[in-house]
Amino acid sequence: MPFQSRRAPLVLSAEIRQRLTVISKARIQERSHVERARMLLAYAEGATISAIARQLDTNRPKVERCIEKALELGALAALDDLPRSGKPPTITPEARAWLVALACQKPTELGYSYELWTTDLLARHASRHGPAKGHPSLAKLARGTVSKILGKVPVQPHKIVYYLERRDADFEPKMAQVLCVYKEVELARQSGQPPEAGLVAYLSYDEKPGIQALENVAPDLPPVPGEHPCVSRDHEYVRHGTMSLLAGIDLLTGEVQGMMAERHRSREFIEFLQQIDAHYPQTMTLRLILDNHSAHVSKETRDYLATKPNRFEFIFTPTHGSWLNLIEVFFAKMARTMLRGLRVKSQQELKERVEKYLTEVNETPVIFRWKYGLESTSVA
Repeated sequence: MPFQSRRAPLVLSAEIRQRLTVISKARIQERSHVERARMLLAYAEGATISAIARQLDTNRPKVERCIEKALELGALAALDDLPRSGKPPTITPEARAWLVALACQKPTELGYSYELWTTDLLARHASRHGPAKGHPSLAKLARGTVSKILGKVPVQPHKIVYYLERRDADFEPKMAQVLCVYKEVELARQSGQPPEAGLVAYLSYDEKPGIQALENVAPDLPPVPGEHPCVSRDHEYVRHGTMSLLAGIDLLTGEVQGMMAERHRSREFIEFLQQIDAHYPQTMTLRLILDNHSAHVSKETRDYLATKPNRFEFIFTPTHGSWLNLIEVFFAKMARTMLRGLRVKSQQELKERVEKYLTEVNETPVIFRWKYGLESTSVA
């Protein structure tokens, strides 16, 4: 008489069978998942427990546990281990709360040289002082246990996330002025009037300092298909100093007016103002969005502006509000593309390369559009 199993058959839907088949053939799944998927598929096809154990080179109890779990909880649930009770916790909830509160203090406040906690330092401090605070369960606290306790809160006293405190009392009014300019630009663009026919030219201006003039010690090696997919470069280089780019982007046309200089003092800023003064018709007002750098409000700059009455109008971004200046988008794009990996032999070559880049940009200018906050901004 043939053997008949008393265990119920495992019925798999087409979808579950397909998922188990994929898992059973996967190369990046957990080994236990792959093995259990093969067990379930084999049992669903009518194989016996002993045959499955021989086929997968394992033991019967292991196969039986998997099959029983699938019959009780479902095939997919049988792929994972069931949660176990584990060792009863010895650290009391009060001790855990005290440890979390401790992690929210700075180590310097407790007499340590550390600015931030490490799990080892926190464990040593808690095991040393916890029992005296009424938490004897912390006497043998380990750093791994500290990580688990803080991970459930979660608190990460070993990390710093930077934030920006608003130190400009007039942040909102200044931001409104900048947004008002962007609104004017949008209305002028929608009017369809040629930019040169307007009475105002809108420019977003800033400086990009610290552009390094780096020279290779050895020549770059080009990519070789099938051998070297990337440009190969010697890790050594020679420094030739840095330069600054003073640039303003026309918000209506996308044209960039730029000037390379070794520094960006009032003298260089005035030279840039003279450059755009010569570029635009004298009948136009040049409205610049810029930050409150000292060179922009210095005595030298104000003396020059006095010689050009009604020619320039400055709209200052609030303190720590450089993100309101559209020229920063252009600088970021420039850093990701043209300046990335740049190598030159002198500051003069750096100047020429950047000026050539600006010429290329102006051949097909990109108009940057500001959208944030314009819906609620009105032009007086």
